[in-house]
Amino acid sequence: MTKGKVAIMSNQQESSFAAKEKLTTLLKAADYTIDQNDPEIIISIGGDGTFLSAFHMFDHKLNHVRFLGVHTGHLGFYTDWRDFELEELVSNLSNDEHPPVSYPLLDVQVKDRYQTQPQRFLALNEATIKRATRTMVADVYIKDEIFERFRGDGLSVSTPTGSTAYNKSVGGAVLHPRINAFQLAEIASLNNRVFRTLGSPIIISDSEWLTVHLEESSDYLVTIDRFTIQHDEIEWLSFKIADERVHFASYRHMHFWHRVKDAFIGEI
Repeated sequence: MTKGKVAIMSNQQESSFAAKEKLTTLLKAADYTIDQNDPEIIISIGGDGTFLSAFHMFDHKLNHVRFLGVHTGHLGFYTDWRDFELEELVSNLSNDEHPPVSYPLLDVQVKDRYQTQPQRFLALNEATIKRATRTMVADVYIKDEIFERFRGDGLSVSTPTGSTAYNKSVGGAVLHPRINAFQLAEIASLNNRVFRTLGSPIIISDSEWLTVHLEESSDYLVTIDRFTIQHDEIEWLSFKIADERVHFASYRHMHFWHRVKDAFIGEI
């Protein structure tokens, strides 16, 4: 009797291919089945970018799968194991020694002027809306109440785990991933005597939602994590904490603020 079905995804680096080959051998020896199409556990080998790709490949099965990350470079926020720890990883996975961990996701809905229903996406890190050639003008609503009229390059909406990604580079706050909330950060907003926005990131609770209504135009660019979503004549976007969550297998707890310090500050 097998212990479970595992899919393994890796990036194109030689070290990741070598780790994938070794891990495949170890898992088979431990009575796991390698199944790239219908797994129960998904293991990504590489970095956080590889993990994002693995997540989106299986985001339609989140209630039935768990994820695990192996990094072959710098420590990531989703990749807990190193490529020289594969024997320990398989042992821990077999014994299920670590408590279950799950983090919130972002529910993104995009409505264009030709659709009767919006299209829905899940984001692990963030979603952004920008305009290709001109200043973006958008009315921002919180729980269906107008909050501000935004003018600038765009808006970024992120999960707590995504707060250390693009959100941080545009001046957003870093949120602990156990906080069940999401964040709105402005991208180069225009603030002067004529135009005014809050100018600060906003933390929005899981009981609230955000809607962004756009001026009529055909040059908007929407991204979901690393992927670009093509839409013509976007009318509005809405954001909230998703009902689904991302679940991790054999997750090794490392103090979140230690990860942040290691990634951005280093040794003092």
